[in-house]
Amino acid sequence: MNDFILITIRYYFLILNHIFSRMTIHEYVGKINTRYISGISTEHSYRGDLQNLLESIVPEVMVTNEPSRVACGAPDYIITRKHIPVGYIEAKDIGADLDNKSYKEQFDRYKGSLHNLIITDYLTFRLFHEGTLVSTIQLGSIVKGKIIGNVDQYPAFTDFIVDFSTQVGKTITSQKSLPK
Repeated sequence: MNDFILITIRYYFLILNHIFSRMTIHEYVGKINTRYISGISTEHSYRGDLQNLLESIVPEVMVTNEPSRVACGAPDYIITRKHIPVGYIEAKDIGADLDNKSYKEQFDRYKGSLHNLIITDYLTFRLFHEGTLVSTIQLGSIVKGKIIGNVDQYPAFTDFIVDFSTQVGKTITSQKSLPK
């Protein structure tokens, strides 16, 4: 009987730890670094880590990885508050050149259609409102084959994500407000 009680107590502590665990930016950078230096990770390998970080910073939103397509394409994440979209994120692989011409058509389409958008390589985060670049945060850099966090940017990143997550979506009230 005692073994059963101990196992039950351990199980409940694991559940509580999972429910109340929050990922810090430092933990995020450590996790993606571990995956990055393994040499076997792809763009998709880091998605759960970013999702966990965002939901830790702004627990009142839901971050959905691989949501349903929208009119302009399929951004990697949608951020919703009470089932209302507040923003979108398009992620490329760590170290990807976000200015590469091969991304231009996709990025322009997203910037032209999505009112609140982040484009990232999991280290550099570019925030666009109504298609205009508002700010950029560099959470870390690749140095000698590993990711080094820019610790001085962590507080600004938190504010950056909170700002992104509190944007109010546009409500369409008439056909005249639709883009031509």
